[in-house]
Amino acid sequence: MSGAGSRQPVPIMSLSSLQRRRLAAAARRAARTAYAPYSRFRVGAAVLAGSGEIYAGANVENASYGLACCAERAAVFQAVAAGERRIVAVAVHTPTRSPTPPCGACRQVINEFGPRAAVICTCNGRQRIETTLDRLLPESFGPKSLRAGRR
Repeated sequence: MSGAGSRQPVPIMSLSSLQRRRLAAAARRAARTAYAPYSRFRVGAAVLAGSGEIYAGANVENASYGLACCAERAAVFQAVAAGERRIVAVAVHTPTRSPTPPCGACRQVINEFGPRAAVICTCNGRQRIETTLDRLLPESFGPKSLRAGRR
């Protein structure tokens, strides 16, 4: 298993259709459990860890808005809490007409464990986004950035 700073490419095409369907379905189910009384913007996410396990998360809002947690971060944190250290792919589902990619903070958190993770964004409509994290977050800051400063 590769460490958090691994730069091994994970092409989106390397995911099987079954893996994509399972990941998207887990994200869709997670969106139903979101706690979003303020924005009413329910988001579900699922991550495929290096072990092959899938971990899901939903957004959780708070009356003190800054204390909310996005679905993507919730899913990554679930995986890490289970001992995972590598994220292969992330699926995000929003019950909207068009898909929504992860926010900047979530991109940064995903980068820690899957700098080239596949990213799949689905919605209730027909549109879909399929890309990789390094395309969504080019020239990212991560573990290797800290090591470079120690030279």
